[in-house]
Amino acid sequence: IVVVLLLGIAENIRQVMMLYPEVAWIRGFQAEAHIPGSTLRRIRLLAPMAAMLGERRSGRLQLSATATRAVLDGISSRLEESRDLSRYLVGLLIFLGLLGTFWGLLETVQSIGGAIEGLDVTAAQSATLFDQLKQGLQAPLKGMGLSFSSSLFGLAGSLILGFLDLKAADRKSTRL
Repeated sequence: IVVVLLLGIAENIRQVMMLYPEVAWIRGFQAEAHIPGSTLRRIRLLAPMAAMLGERRSGRLQLSATATRAVLDGISSRLEESRDLSRYLVGLLIFLGLLGTFWGLLETVQSIGGAIEGLDVTAAQSATLFDQLKQGLQAPLKGMGLSFSSSLFGLAGSLILGFLDLKAADRKSTRL
């Protein structure tokens, strides 16, 4: 669960970092500055727009409202596609939490059966029987701890990753 959470955090950071060349290109274009070829080669989301607007600098192209809308829709769909892995990891964290819950509950049920079988009801003293019961219930309690902690970590991880995904999407839309 922790590994998937760390992978998801790294993926969200990577998605935001990928926008820096795009933002640099937009700022350079707005400032009418010369845009180096290395920056043009690094942009991916805005590549179609860069090609169209590059022609505009030479005075040959004017973007219509429909062409602008089409380019912006393409950029929006590419941004949404880049979030697919992050959304998958959120679901994976929930699944791993549930898997740990069932695994812990399975261990609990098995160890309760072992605790009941280990009781010696022929013992004359009830204190001895109670001590045996306490020792036998330690394993089921560990299984319950595993099940609840894995659920908690899975859900907390999915909340963290979901929040980061929303913030990364917000950051992408405000940067572009």
